[in-house]
Amino acid sequence: QVQLVESGGGLVQAGDSLRLSCAGSGRTLGSLLMAWFRQASGKEREFVAVISWGGSRTEYADSVLDRFTISRDNANTVYLQMNSLKPDDTAVYYCAVGRAWTMSKEDYDYWGQGTQVTVSS
Repeated sequence: QVQLVESGGGLVQAGDSLRLSCAGSGRTLGSLLMAWFRQASGKEREFVAVISWGGSRTEYADSVLDRFTISRDNANTVYLQMNSLKPDDTAVYYCAVGRAWTMSKEDYDYWGQGTQVTVSS
């Protein structure tokens, strides 16, 4: 079993930055992918970014490309650096772990509880 705990969310103004963290426990996640998704109120959960087990490969949603950076400093911790935040980035952000390189939320096996990010205009 894997437990994921996100932190770092909050209320910021447009143009500000935030850094989200996700700590995994329960087993070593070194061979697994780690990703971030987000879900705005009344909308489907959507892919944000994914990083390979070694951290050498990343992929981003078009909406966050060049503003967000996903990184991984060890097998069990992943970060999401969010710069130039916009009101449209307001959502609950979730960390997820999976095996396949995919942007489909259905293919991820474990999820955190989420952390709220609110961007005011």
